[in-house]
This record gives sequence, C-alpha cells and structure tokens, in this order.
Amino acid sequence: MKRTKIINRLVFSLGTVLAVLYAFPFFLVIVNSVKEKREIRNDPLSITLEPLWENFSEAIRRMDYWQSLINSIFITTFSVVAIIITSSLLAYYLARNNSRFSSITFVILVASMIVPFQALMIPFVGLFGSLGILSSQPSLVFFYVGFGVAMSTFLYHGFIKNIPFELDEAASIDGASSFMTFRKIIFPMLSPVTATVAIINALWIWNDYLLPSLVLVQDDRTLPLRTYVFYGTYTSDYGLAMAGLLISMIPIIIFYFMMQKRIIAGISAGAVK
Repeated sequence: MKRTKIINRLVFSLGTVLAVLYAFPFFLVIVNSVKEKREIRNDPLSITLEPLWENFSEAIRRMDYWQSLINSIFITTFSVVAIIITSSLLAYYLARNNSRFSSITFVILVASMIVPFQALMIPFVGLFGSLGILSSQPSLVFFYVGFGVAMSTFLYHGFIKNIPFELDEAASIDGASSFMTFRKIIFPMLSPVTATVAIINALWIWNDYLLPSLVLVQDDRTLPLRTYVFYGTYTSDYGLAMAGLLISMIPIIIFYFMMQKRIIAGISAGAVK
C-alpha cells in the first residue's frame, strides 16, 4: 500500500510538472499580448498593470484577420472532411479484404508515416510547380489529404477490425451493397475515431506553417502565415505578435474543447489491432 501511494504521488508530481511546462508558453503569450515591445524586452514574465488592449485591434488590422480566418477555416474544413471520407473508405476496404494486396498496401501506408515532409519538400515544390498546380487553396487541400490519409487510415483500420464481420454479412443478405453497408452501418459506428481523426488533423492543418508557405499566394494566406507580418528584418513587434498568435489560437482551441471527450476513446480503440 505504501509503495502504491508513493508511486501515485510520483506520477501526480510528474504530471503536475509536465502540465506547468506545457502551459508556460501559453502563459507567456497571454501576458505579453497586452504589453509594449519595450516592456516585453525588460521583463517578459511580469504581468502588466496597464494592459494595452489596442494590440488586438492593431493585430487584427495588420493581419487582415477576418480574410485570413476565412482562408484557414476553408482549408482546414475541406481538408479534414476529405481526409475522413477517403481514409475511412480505404480503411474499410483494407480491413474487410484479407488479400495480399490489402496487407501490402496497409504496410506501405504505415511505413509512409515515418517519412518527414522536410525530406520531400524540394522535389515536392519542383514537381508540382512544373505541373502548374501550386499557388491555390484547392491544391493545398489536395496535398493535406495526401499527407494525412496514412495516419487516419491506420486509426480507422484498427477500429474497423474490431467491428464484427457478421454485420456486413447480415446487410449483404438484406440486399445492401458494400458502400451502403459502410454508409448506413459501419460509418455511424466510427464516430469516436472520426472525432479523433478530425481533432488530430484539424490541429495539424490549422497550425501548419511550412506547407502553406510553399503553396499559397499572398491573398490566400492562412493565420499562421499572417502572423509573420510582425517580424521584420531588423525589428519585431512582439506585443502585436503575441496578440496575433492569441487570436489565431482561439478558434482551434474552441473546436478542440468541443470534441475532446471522444479523443481518448478514439485513439485507444483505433490503436487496437
């Protein structure tokens, strides 16, 4: 009993330390978003007694916030929906077809997750630039689907493997096609892992900087790209930058808290094979 209590205390203490370390960057962003640049340089950890709320209105103006917000919502929404549709269908096909082709395809998908985008960046830009399909939001959505489908398929595949095949057989006896079986029976049962896939991909796509910087032109830029306007060659306005980062995080934080209840169940079920 004593050993168990000691272990529980150690785990709690470690969790508390990790929580503080994780929350510390958010604390810095919040307290410095209402400061002047000089005040941030002098003491970035202090809480100002005279908050400069004008930072938020100025950040919204300089970032072209509302247009950038629309761009981010469009790209994130369509990318996540496309990833959910394609990866769930692919996972259902691979899970219900016990052929060598299905096994090899699944292994290739899992193996592709270890390849970093940085290793593909230069040939990626060269190839698709020569084809003339860069510099547009639909192109970026297409690329996000390509990079996100492997992990999402892996999660869906593990979840579908735990769904009894007898449900498919019963639907087939009733005259349902494979697609109808998936749409009417299987996909509604995938709601926990679908929430997980949506959260993981939405967080990644919303906060991504590198890929949009390679693909998008000035008018189509997302919120992470727009925050770069506060950083110049010789000077940076950290107060406005912190305010811009804070208002850029608010929409995706709201989305996360709306769907966080299902993420643990989805990851646990999707990881079981």
